[in-house]
Amino acid sequence: MTAEPWVSVDQIAEHLGVTRDSIYRWIDRKGLPAHRVGRLWKFQVSEVDDWVRAGGADEHAAPEGKGL
Repeated sequence: MTAEPWVSVDQIAEHLGVTRDSIYRWIDRKGLPAHRVGRLWKFQVSEVDDWVRAGGADEHAAPEGKGL
């Protein structure tokens, strides 16, 4: 079994069809699963896909930690 490769902000933005700014905003405000490697953010596509399926990218959801 091979390990899942890490992808960059540009790659995950392309995968999701959104801008880099959206990715950074989702990391900050919505808990997008991301891992800091030095100055860079890295992602595993499977983690991000699970987060999207769970509603993490829903623009109408309350921001992470900001529930009513």
